[in-house]
Amino acid sequence: MMRNPSHPGELVKHDCLEALNLTVTAAAAALGVSRKALSEIINCKSGVSPEMAIRFEKAGWGTADTWLRMQMNHDLWQARKKSRSLKVKKLHCAQI
Repeated sequence: MMRNPSHPGELVKHDCLEALNLTVTAAAAALGVSRKALSEIINCKSGVSPEMAIRFEKAGWGTADTWLRMQMNHDLWQARKKSRSLKVKKLHCAQI
């Protein structure tokens, strides 16, 4: 089985804040968000939204697309892990 993709908040914490020696308060102010909003992301309690991904991009922390892909990969892995207990009947539809 593949390993769980990292939550993007872990990368923000280690590769952005710690690497730049930024406090959560200073980074949140620079990003134009509340300290609480950034703290919830770096503590993996909330995900990176499209708006936050754009803020990261504008700060020079990679592209919004990359942040959203990381979040989607993490969320999808978590959902697949939980999906083992789902009871779903197979339905066939036209070409998708």
